[in-house]
Amino acid sequence: MVESYMGTVRGGEVVFEEDPPPLPDGTKVQIEPVELGTEESKTRTLAELFKTVAGKAQGLPSDLAAQHDHYLHGLPKR
Repeated sequence: MVESYMGTVRGGEVVFEEDPPPLPDGTKVQIEPVELGTEESKTRTLAELFKTVAGKAQGLPSDLAAQHDHYLHGLPKR
């Protein structure tokens, strides 16, 4: 199983966010920079974020929006 660990480069060395992973000496690793909180991700709307899955659900009750508490939590229909 491949795992990933987050860290930050400081003085040319990777400093892990948590305890260093249990990797034996000589283990080959691949390091890729990660951009967090880019301007593009901050300005995207929820519709843009979920456009690939919006409208894809099938076989749902026709009154799901109005009766979501009934279907999610088992409350009586209103």
